[in-house]
Amino acid sequence: MGSGTSHGAVTVVNAMPCGIGATIGVNLRTAAEFRPGGAGRNVVIRNDPHEDANMARLCVSSAYARAGAVEPDGWTLDISSEIPISRGLKSSSSACNAIISAVFDELSFDCGRVEAIRIGVDCARRAGVTVTGAFDDACGCALGGFVMTDNKKDEILMHRDVEDMDVVIVVPKEKIPKRSLPLDRLRSLAPEIRGVADSAGGDPLGAMTANGRLISDASGVDNSVAETALRHGALGAGMSGSGPAVAIMLKKGGAERFLKETGIEGIVTTTRRMEQ
Repeated sequence: MGSGTSHGAVTVVNAMPCGIGATIGVNLRTAAEFRPGGAGRNVVIRNDPHEDANMARLCVSSAYARAGAVEPDGWTLDISSEIPISRGLKSSSSACNAIISAVFDELSFDCGRVEAIRIGVDCARRAGVTVTGAFDDACGCALGGFVMTDNKKDEILMHRDVEDMDVVIVVPKEKIPKRSLPLDRLRSLAPEIRGVADSAGGDPLGAMTANGRLISDASGVDNSVAETALRHGALGAGMSGSGPAVAIMLKKGGAERFLKETGIEGIVTTTRRMEQ
């Protein structure tokens, strides 16, 4: 049996408008276990059994192909995640990373972390679960810290550590399907988002806030939770990915008091430091 893990990330710069994306890693975890043998190719997604398993099967096949091994006729893939699906929290990217790591672990194969990320990104694209190309999301989930990428070239532009912070993630019940995104309106934001990206290296939390305001307005998504958080001392806040989840960054140890003061409800986690 092979096992693999990855984590979550929240958006600093949304890559949809201009292809430049940035994220901060958070300590939400995805785990995958891969067992060859048995009858059929079975995918078990424990936190959402009705989720389409096509991407997971592509990840298994691609990992075998990269390792130069023959995919068996029978296997079982078991995935469990703390990351809510289809809320803009990089669940697909985290799952790809974890699945490929699990298969490689079973095969005792290693092609390097960034190449493994690229394999997962290709699977996400072929499965149609990403609009932006997802390289920024996959790097954020795998590498932690602050990551900025060029998704048109699949290149890492910047990767550095972040301070320890509490993170509150507000997760509405509704999902936003990728097919419903207002892509023309989002792409029209390219000049403004490029400006946000230029500032993100020096002020990622300010960039997160500015990005969230622009993307939520263009998407017609209510940004009031983020604005409330900022009035109550949040260091940065904004919609993550295509939403509707909102990420709120707070000083370390500040989440409990913040939640009591505001009445906001959400998942409480922390930033994930950079992995070398």
